[in-house]
Amino acid sequence: MKTRISAILFTIHCSLFISPVRAQVGEPYIHDPSTIAECDGKYYTFGTGGGGLISEDGWSWHSGAERPGGGAAPDVLKIGDRYLCIYGATGGGLGGGHAGRILTMWNKTLDPKSPDFKWTEAVEVCASDGMEDQDAIDPGLLLDPTTGRLWASYGTYFGSIRLIEIDPKTGFRVSGNKEKDIAIDCEASDLIYRNGWYYLLGTHGTCCDGVNSTYNIVVGRAKSVQGPYIDNVGRDMYQGGGKMVIAAGDRKTGAGHFGRTIIDEGVEILSFHWEADFDMGGRSTLAIRPLLWKNDWPVGGEQFKGGVFEIESERRGYALELAVDFVRMNVARQGGFGGFGRPQQNAAPPQPVANQTLDEVKGKWPEGNIPARIGDYMFRPWQRWNVQPAEGKGGYLGGPYFKITIDGTERALAATADCEVTTVPAYTGADEQLWRIEQLTDGTFRIMPKVIPGREGLNKHFCLYSAGDSTPTLAEYDFNSDNSKWNFRNH
Repeated sequence: MKTRISAILFTIHCSLFISPVRAQVGEPYIHDPSTIAECDGKYYTFGTGGGGLISEDGWSWHSGAERPGGGAAPDVLKIGDRYLCIYGATGGGLGGGHAGRILTMWNKTLDPKSPDFKWTEAVEVCASDGMEDQDAIDPGLLLDPTTGRLWASYGTYFGSIRLIEIDPKTGFRVSGNKEKDIAIDCEASDLIYRNGWYYLLGTHGTCCDGVNSTYNIVVGRAKSVQGPYIDNVGRDMYQGGGKMVIAAGDRKTGAGHFGRTIIDEGVEILSFHWEADFDMGGRSTLAIRPLLWKNDWPVGGEQFKGGVFEIESERRGYALELAVDFVRMNVARQGGFGGFGRPQQNAAPPQPVANQTLDEVKGKWPEGNIPARIGDYMFRPWQRWNVQPAEGKGGYLGGPYFKITIDGTERALAATADCEVTTVPAYTGADEQLWRIEQLTDGTFRIMPKVIPGREGLNKHFCLYSAGDSTPTLAEYDFNSDNSKWNFRNH
């Protein structure tokens, strides 16, 4: 279902998380979601059956999106100042057969409360008769950024995935266009473009069987939108190839119906559904994950859930820390001649050295605000950050806001009015103490305060930034600079 560019801004190197964060909150129940679309500051996705979901912030979702026509597996794409919806009417074995139609319709807005909300009459762009080895259902849209031409892929396991061209001004099938078979052994396909490559995403495995569904998302790529789409080991998707993008995990199974949203340069998400979320009664739910790119292949990232970390600057590899005096550990060096001599004969085996504790150092810290700095990581208490979802504070597209405190304390990282970072003695839930954490396409992270004190509205530009090897500050995000990038290490 398709690339979208959002108007707002917003690796995993560690695998151990301690916070029970769900994928999305509210009532994110949907099957076959369209790619997320933004309209007047809200987010929308449409599913099988005619309805859909709305979110004010991209994190909490509820029902309310409206789409007539019923049918299955829609996609929505903004073209100019209008939204084009494409969907399948019957087919897919629904209603007992594979006779289906793909329809398109337009709307000026996705907000059902707007006076401009009115879908145009749906028009047919392709069909299957139920007899041929093809199934007109599960469409996905691509507006080619290099040519301006509009393409749709569709189909299921019953036959092939096909490609057709649609007029981006009318939504009608281009006159004289002949469909082309481009893949088999998948369904719920989507097309995206990046760095000179066209990518065909297909949903492989079994559908609609709840906790027993084996759906997963695979990909091939081509230099032409018409293929051939080849996977990472040279298999043509028309021969059943496909490289894995995302599969079951985290007590969720049945990943299907891929969509891509570009939030900012180097900040992308993939949206899809889980056939069954074990923690939500096995229901089908909306999923949003970071979209990473490795060797020009898309990879589904993991949801960042928080934990206790070193926050490491990509610039130099130094760690974010409190600007407090270094407190030495009173541990004598072992071995002869201060540890440099020969091993001692018949010496007792070495014993582990305990980590320095918070109680051993916190009494030496100032009581008020303490600035942050960057330094050599020594796994000391002033370098250990507890990153946890901020309960009841909402979120952004793909995640909740987080609070960042020194582990074992309530001392919280905060933004200041002069675009610096400090730590305050206690977390209060103030907006300048809330942080948006997004994994970038290269696997590193962007860390942004929700607000800059004294500035109106949500912060859309400034991130935690290494102004020098030892100086953290807030500055405009730049994906092409390692100064903007951080890693969360669990040592």
